[in-house]
Amino acid sequence: MSKALKLEIVTPDATVYSEPVESVILQGVEGQMTILPQHIRLMTRLVPGELIVRQGGQDKYLAVGEGLVAVTGDHVAIVTDMAVAAANIDEARAEEARQRASARLREKLSSEEVASVNASLARSLAQLHVKRHRHK
Repeated sequence: MSKALKLEIVTPDATVYSEPVESVILQGVEGQMTILPQHIRLMTRLVPGELIVRQGGQDKYLAVGEGLVAVTGDHVAIVTDMAVAAANIDEARAEEARQRASARLREKLSSEEVASVNASLARSLAQLHVKRHRHK
């Protein structure tokens, strides 16, 4: 039985993560789930929030946006619009983005604009949560 998963996280800009890991904890549309080696095949939507990667007995925290997760055997592929390690989150920029999105939601917007602003707000809140609660 394999003791490692191959985790790949891809954003529109780059491959953010491509390494063997022990487990992955993520937020799917059905709630939080833990992916371990030999997990059943799975495809689900990723919701913005915290992603926890256990590697070498240590937890690493990332803020992630919306996306898709595919699990096949010992491979976890995540395609998302954002993935930022806790250490790389600029808290001031994330807070500014949150404030801008909140202000925009008070304006008269089309339904498409509301969806876009809500997605931006969710990404900034995910970054703030990870930075404020997980980064030491």
